[in-house]
Amino acid sequence: MPTMHNPAHPGEVLLEYLPESVGISEAAKRLGVTRQALSAIVNGRAGISAEMALRLEAALGSSAEMWLAMQVSYDLWQARRKKPPKVTRIIARKAA
Repeated sequence: MPTMHNPAHPGEVLLEYLPESVGISEAAKRLGVTRQALSAIVNGRAGISAEMALRLEAALGSSAEMWLAMQVSYDLWQARRKKPPKVTRIIARKAA
């Protein structure tokens, strides 16, 4: 899978999926989460968990895999922007 340059946080994408007539409070209620939890996601302060991905799948008809793939892509891009930790290579054992 090609790496996207500066991928959007899944919360930004989630805002585009929500109908304008459904605010954060109502969406949170329908998802069975607190307003604070959903607000943290849409504002990029929290990520999409597997459980949230399943809730979004059920509520929006989108796939849980799509939400998790967006989150992983975002997290990897963020991690790659940081200075890499000092790591020593581990050589795998040969199969018997």
